[in-house]
Amino acid sequence: MANHKSALKRIRSNESKRVLNKYQHKSTRNAIKKLRELTDKAEAEKSFPAVASMLDKLAKKNVIHANKAANLKSGLSKHIAAL
Repeated sequence: MANHKSALKRIRSNESKRVLNKYQHKSTRNAIKKLRELTDKAEAEKSFPAVASMLDKLAKKNVIHANKAANLKSGLSKHIAAL
């Protein structure tokens, strides 16, 4: 167990950040699934900027790698273009 006050605080803050990152990552994955299930092109184009923003935020916080975010956005835009 940690011996210093700062180490104990770091443990607490790491846990709260982990929970928040997990929630945001799962929310983004669910939004991607919903976007892939859409069959209406106009509706998909309307929801794409929000999903792309979510991916960019995850990449900025290093929850996911920047290249993975780019690959996901590229795949989603191809999916929308094919509708």
